[in-house]
Amino acid sequence: MEDRQVETVSTRALARLRQNGWLAGASCAAIIAVSVAGQVSGYVAAFACLAVLAVAAMAPGRETEAAVQPVRLVPEANPLEPLSAVHLAAAVADPLVVFDAYGAVVHANDAARRAFDGMRAGLSLPLRFRAPEMQSVIEGALAGDGTVLSVDYSERLPVERSYHVTASPVGHDTGLYVLVFRDQSEARRIDRMRADFIANASHELRTPLASISGFIETILGPARNDPKAQANFLGIMQEQTGRMSRLIDDLLSLSRLEMKPYLRPGQTVDVKETLEAVISSLTPLMADTGMALEREFGEGSFLVSGDRDELFQVLQNLLENACKYGRSGGRVVVQLEKAVSGGVHEVVATIRDFGPGIPQEHIPRITERFYRVDVETSRTQKGTGLGLSIVKHILTRHGGRLTIRSEVGKGSSFAVHLPIA
Repeated sequence: MEDRQVETVSTRALARLRQNGWLAGASCAAIIAVSVAGQVSGYVAAFACLAVLAVAAMAPGRETEAAVQPVRLVPEANPLEPLSAVHLAAAVADPLVVFDAYGAVVHANDAARRAFDGMRAGLSLPLRFRAPEMQSVIEGALAGDGTVLSVDYSERLPVERSYHVTASPVGHDTGLYVLVFRDQSEARRIDRMRADFIANASHELRTPLASISGFIETILGPARNDPKAQANFLGIMQEQTGRMSRLIDDLLSLSRLEMKPYLRPGQTVDVKETLEAVISSLTPLMADTGMALEREFGEGSFLVSGDRDELFQVLQNLLENACKYGRSGGRVVVQLEKAVSGGVHEVVATIRDFGPGIPQEHIPRITERFYRVDVETSRTQKGTGLGLSIVKHILTRHGGRLTIRSEVGKGSSFAVHLPIA
C-alpha cells in the first residue's frame, strides 16, 4: 500500500512539472543569464535553479487522469498455454495412456507404444490389460470420486517388466482419465539380487560354521581322550576356517568393486608382464595338478589403462580355475594377442583348458554370484562361487569384457578383452 502511494505521488509531481515546465524553464534561463553577466556566482545560480524546479513540481496544475494513475506492469503470458496435452504427454518418460469414460484409449505417448504392443487410439483398455489388478484400477478410476488409484502390475511378454500403475482423472468433468506406468523392473531385480545374495552368503558361511561347531562338541565330548581323533578333527576345522576366510575375502573384494564400478583406473599396465607374474605365482599349483602350460604370446608390448593388482586378480582367477577344473585335460594354453573389435583396438588374453567343458545352458549365468555349474566339484576345489563375478566387475570397471566359449568334453576358453592404452 505504501509503495502504491509513493508511486502515485511521484507520478503527480512529474505531471505538475510537465505542466509548469515553461515557467520553470524561463526562470532558469533568466538566472543563468544574470550569472553569465557576472551579477551572481555560479553556485548561487545553481541553487536558484533547483529551487525553481522544486516549486514547479509542487505547484498546482491541471492533472489529467492518466497522470495520476499508478504505473502498472502488464503480466507476461503463461508459456504453457500454447502447448497441447499431446506435447506434455510426449515429454513424460514413463508410459502414459489417456482413456475416456468407456475405457477406450484416446492417446498413448511414445513410451506407452514402445512398452505395450498394439497400443493405439480406440483400443479397449479392459481388453488389453486382463490382469485382475488392472481391471480393478481401471474400473475404480471410471467409477471413483476423482482420487488417485495405484496398483502393481507385471507384463510377462516379451520380457518380464514390473510397473507401478496410477490412475486419475484429467481435470474436472472432462470425461478423460490417465494411466501412468512407472517401470520398477530394475529396482525389483536389485531387490531380488540382494535377497539372493544374503541367502547364499548366509548358507555358505553357515555350512563350515556348523561343521566346526560339531567337531568342537565332539572333541569336548566323546573324543576328549582320543588324540588321534582330535588331530583329525582339528585338521578338518582348519580347512573349514580357511574356506570361511576365503569367502569373506571374496565378499569384501566384491563389495569394494561394487562401490566404485565406474571409476576408471589411471595407471598403464603391461598385460604380458602381469601374465608372466601370474604364471610364476601359480607354478606350484600347476605342479600339484600335473598341468603343462603352453605360451602363445605375440610380439611387442601389450599396454592397457588399468590397475595392475586388479588385472593380476583377474588373470590369476582364470588361470587357477583352468588348472583346477580342467586338470583332466592335462594342459593349459595361454594366448596374448592384439585385435580390433567394433573399431576398438584391444589386448586379448585367452586362457584355454581341455577339461570336461561347460554345458551351454550354464554359460550365460556363470558370472553370477554364487552360481556353480557343479556345486560338489566347486567345493572340493575350494571355490567360493564369487571368482567369476569378481572378474566381471573388474573388467567392467576397466571398460573391458569377458567372452566364454566351451564345448562339453573339449574344454573351455576364457578371453579377457581390454582396450589398448
